[in-house]
Amino acid sequence: MSKQHTHFPGLFPARVAAVVLVLLLAGCANSQHATKQKDAASYNVQLGIAYMKQGDLARAKDKLDRALTQDPDSADVHSARALLFVRMGDKDKADNEFRTALHLAPHDPNTVNSYAIYLCQNGRTDEGVKRFLEAAHNPLYSTPEFAYTNAGVCLRAAKRDDEARADFERALQVRPNYAEAAFQLATLQFQHGELVPARSSIDGFLGNNDPTPDLLLLGVRVARAQGDRMAAQRYARKLQLDFPGTEQARALANLDHNPG
Repeated sequence: MSKQHTHFPGLFPARVAAVVLVLLLAGCANSQHATKQKDAASYNVQLGIAYMKQGDLARAKDKLDRALTQDPDSADVHSARALLFVRMGDKDKADNEFRTALHLAPHDPNTVNSYAIYLCQNGRTDEGVKRFLEAAHNPLYSTPEFAYTNAGVCLRAAKRDDEARADFERALQVRPNYAEAAFQLATLQFQHGELVPARSSIDGFLGNNDPTPDLLLLGVRVARAQGDRMAAQRYARKLQLDFPGTEQARALANLDHNPG
C-alpha cells in the first residue's frame, strides 16, 4: 500500500510568491540605492569640475574622491579625475584614469577627445592625433569638426604643417562656418607666406558668417603684408567697433604702435 501524502493546497505557491516578492522588493531597493549613488556621483563630478575651474584643487579632489566611492564604474568620474591629476601635474595618475575611463566607455567620443588633448599636450603627437581622428569618425560624436581642428593644432605644435592643413580643411568640409578651423587654416597659410590663400580663407569665411576678433585681427595683418591699406583699415574698424576691449582689440592697438 502506497504512502499517502498530505497536501496543503495553496501553501507552497503562497510561499513561493512571498519569496519572489521579497526578492523583487530587495532588487528594487538595490536598484534605487544604485540610482541614488550614481546621481550623487554625477553631482559630485559637477562640483569637482566647478572647483577645478575655480582653481580649488583640494575641494575638487574631495568631491571626485567621493564620486569614485559612489560610482567606481563611471567613465565620467574617471575622466574628471584624469583632468584633476593633469592640473595637479601627476601624469602617471592622469594617464591611468584616462585609460580606465576608456576601458569603461571605449566608444565615448568626449572621453576619447579629452585623452587626445592630454596626449598632445605631453608631446605624444601620433597617439593624440589617432585618438582625435577616432573621435571624428565616431557617428555618436556630434562635433567632428572640433576633433579635426584639434588634430591639426596638435600636428602644428609638432611642426607637421602639411598634415595639419589637411585636418583644418576636413573640419571646414564638415562645418564650413566653424570659425576656429578657418582661423587656424588662415594662420598657417599666413605664416607660410601664402598671402593670397590666407586672404581668401579670411574673406571667404567673413563673407558668409559672423566675424570673430581673431579673424579680423589676422585680416589686418594679412592685408598689411599685402600692402592693402584700405582692406587693413576695414578689418581694423570692424574689430574696434564690434569687439572693443577684447584682447584682439588691444593687440591691434599694439600693432598700430609697433607696425614693424
